Amino acid sequence: MDVILETLRAGLPLLALQFAVTLALLGVGIAIYMAVTPFHEARLIRSGNVAAGMVLGGALVSLAMPLAATLATSHVTLDILLWGIVAVVVQLLAFLLLSALLSGLRHMIEEGNAAAATVLVGLQLAVGLLNAGAMAG
Repeated sequence: MDVILETLRAGLPLLALQFAVTLALLGVGIAIYMAVTPFHEARLIRSGNVAAGMVLGGALVSLAMPLAATLATSHVTLDILLWGIVAVVVQLLAFLLLSALLSGLRHMIEEGNAAAATVLVGLQLAVGLLNAGAMAG
């Protein structure tokens, strides 16, 4: 029992630090995502726009997946930080790519077009899964 308690005492601070870094990356990543996208997710969600809620929810999950993979596979906090930044950049590039391919995306989301939101969420999740797989090695 003493070995278990000692392991917990030794490992818990690192776990807490790495979890906090990962949560901070998720928060910063979503804030950057919301700043870069051409629509105002928070305002649209407050007004009941389901498409905007779907898109923001998809962005959260798609950013969390590679962050979780990095958290699970790395024992070095700096690795988590660096690969977390890469995850944010990759998700932003995925959004920009779809925006370029799907003309009028901003207008569609602002109008509550759930079909357009579903395509965007699908792309976000696909990229997030692939990114997580690549980061997990």
